[in-house]
Amino acid sequence: MTPKELMISRYDAFIKKDWDYLAKTSINQTIEELRDSVPLRWLKLDLIDAYESIVEFKAYYKENGVIKVLHEKSNFVQVDGIWKYLDGEFYNTKIERNESCPCGSGKKLKKCCA
Repeated sequence: MTPKELMISRYDAFIKKDWDYLAKTSINQTIEELRDSVPLRWLKLDLIDAYESIVEFKAYYKENGVIKVLHEKSNFVQVDGIWKYLDGEFYNTKIERNESCPCGSGKKLKKCCA
């Protein structure tokens, strides 16, 4: 599994709330930390770039009725030949009103969930 594939599988695990898988595929994250720190409703994952051991992505979610974005450049390391999430650099990114709405409607955000 590549870092990009691991990122996608971890996103799916966040949706399913598979805290055990997320903890097993991480160097530092515990089940308790993961359970307490993630939004309840994920909407969409956009992979921006993936190279060597780094994956940049935007993950859209809904919190208290407002759509937000988690923009991160994630670092992965190999432990005994298996890729694991190490940490990430977070960006203060906002969703622009003219972007496509992450809910999947095909409309612009300003005409949909904004």
